[in-house]
This record gives sequence, structure tokens and C-alpha cells, in this order.
Amino acid sequence: MAEVKTTAAKATVLPEEVFAVDVKNHELLKLAYDAYLANSRQSSATTLTRGLVRGGGKKPWAQKGTGRARFGSSRNPIWRGGGIVFGPLGNENYSKRISTQSKRQATRQALTLASKANKVHVLDVQTTGKTAEVVKFMADNKFNRKVLLVVETKTPELLRATNNIQNVLLVSTKYLTVFHILNADHIVLSKASIPTLKSWLVKEEV
Repeated sequence: MAEVKTTAAKATVLPEEVFAVDVKNHELLKLAYDAYLANSRQSSATTLTRGLVRGGGKKPWAQKGTGRARFGSSRNPIWRGGGIVFGPLGNENYSKRISTQSKRQATRQALTLASKANKVHVLDVQTTGKTAEVVKFMADNKFNRKVLLVVETKTPELLRATNNIQNVLLVSTKYLTVFHILNADHIVLSKASIPTLKSWLVKEEV
């Protein structure tokens, strides 16, 4: 079992199956990280092709006799104000899929790296819903950068207390991702989240 030092009175033992796995390389971490970003991407950019640009119905000049090259429409892509060739149309699919087993393995690897870097802390945040209480909790434990709070259940009090703090992200245990872990400077796990993490991330292969 991997022993993780915390600011609590006693150290908390974390399961090696989650926090002490073998990380041979970072290829799987990169794949899971990119997949999260790709699946969060929206297809909001749109352009108009030459058939969608308003105007251009009249032929700019006669087909013959002007000495210039023939031209049929001022909305040709090579003209200023013309259509766009091969531009985004708003229906692109940028999503990437990786298997559930790969996601779990990548999450275990990310937690292992975070544990080795002493970023993992097992602490329960006590709050009545006041932001000042969470701010004091961070100050007492010297969490002065990006903090990831991983809890078993998002209570209304925790949501209300953390919503207005810029560098604090509250995540439920089963929604924890590689993106969240790698971008955090401090990962605060509630004691109740550890058994759920183990049961969720360590699955027996059939």
C-alpha cells in the first residue's frame, strides 16, 4: 500500500492498484487528454461556400470581347467576397473514442504520477456553504494554486462554497478525468471517495 502524507493528524494509505501503477510511457495519458478536449469541442465555426454567398448572379462582364479572362460569378472563391473552399460548415464531428478500459488505465496512471509528485492529499472539506470557509481551508493547507476537490457526492453546501473560487474545481469521483488530474496542482480527495475510486478504476477482466 502506498502511504501518502497529508496535513491531517494521521497519514492515509491509498490503494496501490490506483496510486502506484506502472507508467512506462505517457502515450495513453496523451490519448485520454486529447480525447477529453476533442469531445468538449463544439462545431460552432461556419463558412459559406460560393453557392451560399448572397449575390453573384450576374455575370461580371461579357464572355468575349473584353480582352479579359472569362468569368461567370463574382462569388467565385478566388475573388474578394467570394465563397470559402473546404471551410467548416458547422456539422463537423471532432470527437475521439477510446475504450473504457483505456480510460481507467489512463486515470490510474495520472493519479500515480500525481501521487509521486506529492500532489495528492486526503482531506475532508467541512463547510456550511460559505466561500470564506473553503478559502480558509486552502490557506491553512497552503493550497495556493489550482486545486481539484474530489468528493463522493456534490452537496449543495460544497457547490455554493466553491462556485465563486477561481482556482478550485469540484468533481464527483466517477467524473474524474485525466484532464482534471494533470491540470491540478493539488488534488484533495475526500476519504469517502477512495473506496469508490478503487471499485471504479480497478475492474476484474473477464
